[in-house]
Amino acid sequence: MAAVFYSPNNAIPLSLLPPRPFNLHSLFTCTSSLTTTKKTKCKHKPSLFLQNPSKYHLVQPLLTPQQFKDSNVSVDSDTNCIDYANLLRISVRCGDVVLTKIIHSSLVKFEEEDVYLKNALIAAYIKLGCLNLAERVFDSLMSPDVVSYTAIISAFAKSNREREAFELFLEMRDLGIEPNEFTYVAILTACIRSLNLELGCQVHGLVIRLGYSSYIYVVNALMGLYSKCGLLEFVVLLFNAMPQRDIVSWNTVIACKVEQSMYDRAFEMYRELRRNECLIADHFTLSTLLAASSRCLAVREGQELHRYALKNGLHGNLSVNNALIGFYTKCGTLKNVVDVFERMPVKDVFSWTEMIVAYMEFGHVDLAMESFNSMPERNSVSYNALLAGFSQNHEGFKALALFCRMLEGGMELTDFALTSVLNACGSMMERKISEQIHAFILKCGLKLNDHIETSLVDMCTRCGRMDDAEKIFHDLPLDHDNSIALTSMICAYARNGQPEEAISLFLVRHSEKSLVVDEVGLATILGVCGTLGILKLGEQIHCYAWKHGLMSDTGVGNAMISMYSKCGEMQSAVKTFEAMPTHDLVSWNGLLTCYVLHRQGDGALDTWAKMERLGVDPDSITCVLVISAYRHTSTNLVDCCQKFFSSMQSSYNVNPTSEHYAGFVGVLGYWGLLEEAEKIISAMPFEPKASVWHALLDGCRLHVNAIIGKRAMKNILSIVPQDPSTFILKSNLYSASGRWQCSELVRAEMREKGIRKIPGRSWIIFRDKVHSFFARDKLHSQSKDIYSGLQILILECLKAGYVPDTSLVLHEVEEHQKKDFLFYHSAKLSVTFGLLMTRPGKPVRVMKNVLLCGDCHTFFKYVSVVTKRDIHVRDASGFHHFVNGKCLCGDNWC
Repeated sequence: MAAVFYSPNNAIPLSLLPPRPFNLHSLFTCTSSLTTTKKTKCKHKPSLFLQNPSKYHLVQPLLTPQQFKDSNVSVDSDTNCIDYANLLRISVRCGDVVLTKIIHSSLVKFEEEDVYLKNALIAAYIKLGCLNLAERVFDSLMSPDVVSYTAIISAFAKSNREREAFELFLEMRDLGIEPNEFTYVAILTACIRSLNLELGCQVHGLVIRLGYSSYIYVVNALMGLYSKCGLLEFVVLLFNAMPQRDIVSWNTVIACKVEQSMYDRAFEMYRELRRNECLIADHFTLSTLLAASSRCLAVREGQELHRYALKNGLHGNLSVNNALIGFYTKCGTLKNVVDVFERMPVKDVFSWTEMIVAYMEFGHVDLAMESFNSMPERNSVSYNALLAGFSQNHEGFKALALFCRMLEGGMELTDFALTSVLNACGSMMERKISEQIHAFILKCGLKLNDHIETSLVDMCTRCGRMDDAEKIFHDLPLDHDNSIALTSMICAYARNGQPEEAISLFLVRHSEKSLVVDEVGLATILGVCGTLGILKLGEQIHCYAWKHGLMSDTGVGNAMISMYSKCGEMQSAVKTFEAMPTHDLVSWNGLLTCYVLHRQGDGALDTWAKMERLGVDPDSITCVLVISAYRHTSTNLVDCCQKFFSSMQSSYNVNPTSEHYAGFVGVLGYWGLLEEAEKIISAMPFEPKASVWHALLDGCRLHVNAIIGKRAMKNILSIVPQDPSTFILKSNLYSASGRWQCSELVRAEMREKGIRKIPGRSWIIFRDKVHSFFARDKLHSQSKDIYSGLQILILECLKAGYVPDTSLVLHEVEEHQKKDFLFYHSAKLSVTFGLLMTRPGKPVRVMKNVLLCGDCHTFFKYVSVVTKRDIHVRDASGFHHFVNGKCLCGDNWC
């Protein structure tokens, strides 16, 4: 039998191995040749059918690899070079290493070295995964050319042998072998995988000097290098300078925009790509943009990408479907996720793992476990996803059980697994279990890093181990980047009601070392600034966020809105919202909260109307805020509130809870509809909580309805008899009716049971320091001046018509003593300090942790007249703004 013949039915594309002269360009299925290699000995010209294969079909069918091996065909140097090339292509196509070795043994017998065929043999071995054999062929070459070097450099770059790739690149240049465009792609691949920016920049210089910067795939490789090394601006510069671009170019720069959180710009570039008729978005484009849609909650853009995938036949692509599952997990419903998963023609471990994440995200722990048990194969990522899901859904015991199962199975403990189990322990708030897990980590000698240390700190703070948390944190070396642990410690102080410690720690650590505060840290500090009302520090953090490009983070923007609204700067809060590139539901809820906190009900309802126009679906919190807004409208809109309350379940799939009923009862009570409010409570489908009766009681206090008020108080006393506020309410009821002995018995019972009410506290920020005051407090260093100033202020207000309301003093004392009780409330002391320490004409801003009493409210109206100063007081109900003897709350607050 003669040599192997060509058959059009099973022919391999000729572009895989074109006729000589041979180079790497042709090896990678390209068409043009820029480098001519040294010609080797061949006794005949290439077959004519390779020059025009469509005209030539040989009659005899092509031998299979097995037929070839069984036929004992003699293969020697007289055999056509193209036949060898065909055989090598067949061996690669069939994955037959033995056939390749047979050809290799024949080529060894050649009298003279044929670099062309040796290069083809190197390529075959590389494609078959036999890099060691390819390396041996390369080492045997007496005169390797640019194609030889490029093939091996590329193989090393893709096999985690980047250092050897660099050495070969330098060697070929020392030998005077000039790299071609594919060599540059290969060496840049090595630079990308090893993040060797220095060598990559030198290669970039060579590319420019030798004129290869016009090759699209070379520039694409450079863009990939700068992207991996975080120099995203260089990627954009290269992209903008390209005379021609392919889909890889577009995908790279779109991915960079997503990496920079410039989601709007990424979608703009996608639309620009769609306008280019010569290019079509591929699966990588869609996967990247779907990930962006998930991050910025771009529902419409994600749905548009899904439609594009369906229209262009990409709906069966595995990576696109996996990205769609992730998108609908964040921006859709569980039904959307399940539909995508069930229609997938091919599923991998990642697909199943994404379903576990989705079920956990929607709170369906049982379905997540069912998916995990149904997986055809599992890996550590699958286990970690289930473990994190248990932690996320506060299934601490299930998380611990799975963790023990992973240990018994000998699975590698990743940082992700350890942080998940630590978070699960934190959610359980079990001190002993947290100590056991902590001891296990120390005993096993597991290497600690930022994430594990942070989770340890967080777990200790949640399990009542603040001392241990502080010790772990302060034991961290100062030269260690412990910004994450710092964030965790600040969060712990804020969560445990220690906002001043949180601010102090932040300022001290930030002055000691220039720490990079991440988005979570900024959001936490902004939250503390809002709680304490530290406007100046909040504004400085706003500038920090702008300077470090963190304003594109939705969480930071949301925290900024909350900070400004709690500090009394409503307009700044609104401007921050409008400047945000993207909004999530928390953003909208933050804006609604701002309007409600400032008693701007009409503004809140306008915002709600805009949300409806934009198709933003509300959650339970949104509905509470919308209902609360009807208390602060300029006109009575109770009918509209009733309509909204009744349609919550049918229109928005939100079931009314006690919080919604309390809000609605509060609206009815505010507008004087107390009987209707009581009927609403009686008709509730479940037992009302104390908060609902408190809302009714507030309305009764506002409209002086003692009859309904007594019924409300009776219900409160029966629902939460052991709550401190209930004891205080009972004591005040006795005092108000003159039953002083009974009142004292209630207070004695409180002392006996160790029950303490939350003391009323007011504070003011002066020179970046919190100055706190309690009633009749003389602990302040300037208390003598404060009391003297307050006495003068009281005399001036008395002259202006102020009359102390001693009926609010529920103590059995003389009238003059009652006045002393009233005059030295914490809010009055704070306002006096502010008036003394700030310049004339400047407003005074005071915060209070409980409701402002009626007498203080009246007093501050007179203070605003006497001092000609604006007084801003934030209490538990919202903001009071006293100007020229009036308060913007309209004297209606509770």
